[in-house]
Amino acid sequence: MTTKLMSGATGVLALADGTILQGIGVGATGEALGEVVFNTAMTGYQEILTDPSYMSQILAFTFPHVGNVGVNLEDVEQIGQGGETSARGAIFRDLPTAPANYRSQGDLDGWMKRRGVVGLAGVDTRSLTKRIREHGSPHGVIAHDPEGKFDLDALVAKAREWSGLVGLDLAKDATTLQPFVYDEGLWTWPEGYAKAGQPKYEVVVLDYGVKRNILRALTSVGARATVLPATATAEEVLARNPDGILLSNGPGDPAATGEYAVPEIRKLVESGKPVFGICLGHQMLALALGAKTVKMDQGHHGANHPVKDLTTGKVEIVSMNHGFTVDRDSLPAPVQETHVSLFDGTNCGLEVKDRPIFSVQHHPEASPGPTDSLYLFERFAALMDAQS
Repeated sequence: MTTKLMSGATGVLALADGTILQGIGVGATGEALGEVVFNTAMTGYQEILTDPSYMSQILAFTFPHVGNVGVNLEDVEQIGQGGETSARGAIFRDLPTAPANYRSQGDLDGWMKRRGVVGLAGVDTRSLTKRIREHGSPHGVIAHDPEGKFDLDALVAKAREWSGLVGLDLAKDATTLQPFVYDEGLWTWPEGYAKAGQPKYEVVVLDYGVKRNILRALTSVGARATVLPATATAEEVLARNPDGILLSNGPGDPAATGEYAVPEIRKLVESGKPVFGICLGHQMLALALGAKTVKMDQGHHGANHPVKDLTTGKVEIVSMNHGFTVDRDSLPAPVQETHVSLFDGTNCGLEVKDRPIFSVQHHPEASPGPTDSLYLFERFAALMDAQS
């Protein structure tokens, strides 16, 4: 039965357990299904909403004021522009504010409408965050109807029937379809994004949902970044005679994507080439080395996570976005743990002894520290130097 909420609400979030949160609809009309997670970042909402790692997820921002810097064309992280391969919905404490920033080219609400991202404002995000923290990330449907008409039973049923992210290969949808070379460098004020200079290294990036800033960080250490689809074979990678190989971030269950990716990663490991994994790439590298991955209750989503580099003793403030983790107890010899979360002690990095292979769970290309983790790209470059 279609129900019109008496409160004048134009947006709802229906959870699989029957809970209904109501508020004011924002962005696109319609509905979207996904796993509901919270993100603790205070800035970078456009980068967050365009991160392919958030595919099939609905984001609740814990920071109450979102929208103040507007949106622009430069801060889109995904290679493709479609909202279907990034966050499906967004939840805010307050209505998005009007933009007031010299880089702004538009407002958040209009941008969400154009991307097809369904939003909900006026929600007690502290209560929702506490619920997720204590009970795990629920399945939900976010819906926006200007007339306030919702079939709540049907929305709950959709959330309840969804199988979730476990066993779901999303990289096949987030990846590029054709190889390409990326030639943009990191952003500096006031010049903006730099153009890549003469490349020193040839790096092949396996794209499971790569973020633009990973490619920018690579070019900024002297790499020509050639991006290949997630389904590329080891033979196709090695035929380009790369100095190094990067396994990118991406959405979904690493074990599911690993059905076709892990056998190829094993061949790349055996090739002796330097290999650097990030996020999903880290998890699938671990699988290729013989470890296991597990689903987390609420995952790590935010730009203020403390991670310790066990090789240097340095503590970094990093950006994270993952719902699966590498089981540290399953790491076989000669794989060593290199990074650990200081929030919950979960694994955040590994390396292979006597081989030029390492990976991290967090996003070293992001800037919460603001540049605490960019040294990892220099570490990758040093491994390529050592092989030349």
